[in-house]
Amino acid sequence: MSKDKIIKSYKLKNGEVRYMFRLYMGVDSLTGKAMSTTRRSFKTKAEAQDALAALRVQVNNRTYKKRAIDRYRDIYNIWIEHYENSVQDSTFLKTSRVFRNHILPDMGDYKIDMIDVAICQMHVDQWAKKLKRFSMVKAYAVMVITFAMRRGLIDKNPFELVEIPIVKKRISFEEDEDDNFYTREQLIELLHCFKKEESLRRYTFFHLLAFSGMRKGEAFGLMWRDVDFVNNEIRINKAVTRSEEGLYLGPTKNGLSRTIKTDNKTMDLLKMWKREQAEKYLERGFKTSKKNQLVFPNTKNDLHEPNKTYPWLKRILDKYDLEPITTHGLRHTHCSLLFEAGATIKEVQVRLGHKDVKTTLDIYTHVTKKTQAGTIEKFKEYLSN
Repeated sequence: MSKDKIIKSYKLKNGEVRYMFRLYMGVDSLTGKAMSTTRRSFKTKAEAQDALAALRVQVNNRTYKKRAIDRYRDIYNIWIEHYENSVQDSTFLKTSRVFRNHILPDMGDYKIDMIDVAICQMHVDQWAKKLKRFSMVKAYAVMVITFAMRRGLIDKNPFELVEIPIVKKRISFEEDEDDNFYTREQLIELLHCFKKEESLRRYTFFHLLAFSGMRKGEAFGLMWRDVDFVNNEIRINKAVTRSEEGLYLGPTKNGLSRTIKTDNKTMDLLKMWKREQAEKYLERGFKTSKKNQLVFPNTKNDLHEPNKTYPWLKRILDKYDLEPITTHGLRHTHCSLLFEAGATIKEVQVRLGHKDVKTTLDIYTHVTKKTQAGTIEKFKEYLSN
């Protein structure tokens, strides 16, 4: 394999590019298993190429000696290879970014047996000051420590004695508008604005999200064969996701497939978009009658980048001066309006594809102001009887 194929680039959170490679090292004489080593954090491709060439010379001359596994970063490099095989690529990508951007810069060079409670407390305190989800960062950092304990490199977890900082919040005199979901009236207005823009593709896409509750990756993974126009059903069994190599079609977030009922308006919009798609994409040289045709492909009739929905939505929000909401907020909105319409917890769980009901309760406990008002009315009526 050429150097260019072995060396891969990745981006840090600040946008800077780094390079890495994984080199096959032969077979372990003790276990009979293939061995490999990974090198990361090269600032230029040339640096990575030089390191790769030097390492190959050592391997060929049999002068290579395995680096001592005594630092946090060394343990991480071993652990991450095992972790990669145990989770979805999108989860692996998110986790590795957390390590690259937060944990390894702070703890990577520590000798594993010298990490004590004071060091752990210091970094947890620092993460709490600058990161909203610092508890998640701490949990990831602990995974490597636990792995080191299982390997017999250390005998205790210093994070166990860390005191979790309390993030102090000030109560605002203004009304809290941080909930990432719309009321019924706000949703109708948003979709009306999309309709006025005369982009049937985007209007259909956001209408589908709001009326189905599917994730944007699931919507971009839909194929026309998944849409049953006869029975008004949509089968959701895959999603566009990203790995370090790029976009690909994978399973849904929790690996479960589901089939949901859809209203006539949504199905009519999909029919209209299917006809328009066939015409517009034929002009670009693409036939959309193939078996695996995507409902919402990119301009090259290939997998669409899910994060590209942000500028679509932001343009409408800014132009029509609408309340802020994210694309994922439309999933929250669908859930909230389902509760408002009288759906049960179980019905919402199944429709949104949550693996267990606890997720539905934990993530979507918010309800609209209208529902909250209805609750007190029910209470008043009950006491009046």
